[in-house]
Amino acid sequence: MVNKDRLVNEFLELVQIDSESGNESEIAAVLKAKLESLGLTVVEDDSKEKTGLGSGNLIATMDGGIDVDPILFSCHFDTVTPGNGVKPVINGDIIETDKTTILGADDKTGIAALLEGIKQIKEQNIPHGKVEFVLTAGEEIGLIGANAVDKTVLSAKYGFALDSGGPVGEIIVASPDHAKLKAKVHGIAAHAGVAPELGVSAIEVAARAITNMPLGRLDEELTANIGIINGGERTNIVCDLVEIIGEARAITFSKLENQMAKMSEALEVAALTRGCTVDIEVSYERVGYKLAATDPVIQVAKQAVTNIGREPLLAATGGGSDANIFTIAGIPTANLGCGYLDIHSKDEKMPISELTKLAELVVEIIKVVSNNSLM
Repeated sequence: MVNKDRLVNEFLELVQIDSESGNESEIAAVLKAKLESLGLTVVEDDSKEKTGLGSGNLIATMDGGIDVDPILFSCHFDTVTPGNGVKPVINGDIIETDKTTILGADDKTGIAALLEGIKQIKEQNIPHGKVEFVLTAGEEIGLIGANAVDKTVLSAKYGFALDSGGPVGEIIVASPDHAKLKAKVHGIAAHAGVAPELGVSAIEVAARAITNMPLGRLDEELTANIGIINGGERTNIVCDLVEIIGEARAITFSKLENQMAKMSEALEVAALTRGCTVDIEVSYERVGYKLAATDPVIQVAKQAVTNIGREPLLAATGGGSDANIFTIAGIPTANLGCGYLDIHSKDEKMPISELTKLAELVVEIIKVVSNNSLM
């Protein structure tokens, strides 16, 4: 049985350690000490010099005597801002903050659950194989830490990231590729009061183009957004330059290509209609993954979720996580629901019941793998 009081106290301690992205040194030291006290071998890699973050990544190993596939668990220990001086408050089943900061449940929920899971394995003498724990820095600012991990030092055949916002029992089996659009609309400058008819407003052209772009959630796996617009100097000048930056995400790459073509076409048509020009740059980042329901990592996750009394829910996400990086590197990794709510906001909440279930799930995954019942 998970020790709920100990688990909650662990979580409360972790969220009160300042660890905004780039300032991870204190929490990395604390976690290294905690893992070593549990008998794990812990190494902080040398990625700090490459990434410029506050610490390297932690790679901890729990050796076991069972001859089964080694597995991996992953979490990140950095948080978004404002994440300094967190003051957690318990209201019934909910842990939240005093509304001046985020809580940091993303992803200290996962870390607390892992620590409690390790304690349960040790205290109950549960037989297990080799388990690797990769705790990363800089996840919130572009998966920087996970990208810098030397994957050749890992022996895991597959893994589980504890870093998704769905309920415990959700299993993320797909994540999208990304595309970015950068465009410069070149209008014609003129005096806005004396001779506006001699100018072509780049702002107007950009507005027409954006109006004609398909944006938002376009289907169950495709999204698009214009996130940044810059242009104009003074109100009495017809603007001659606007810069636009947007993105799209899709699990099916052909959908991504088609969406970027539509966004580009909208810009080209708007510019042609007004007799000006546009420069367009489209780039793709192949960071998505798809896991099959028959893959061992998904089979293990489903069985473990069932064993803790939850219904497995296979889902896709529009976001990215360290699971993307490890899967692309050849370690198929499913991102698992942690149950936290309203992350990246001052209204962030962590239900204690979900925190407890997540720790149960960690233990159950190790048990299922050790039983080797699905291989």
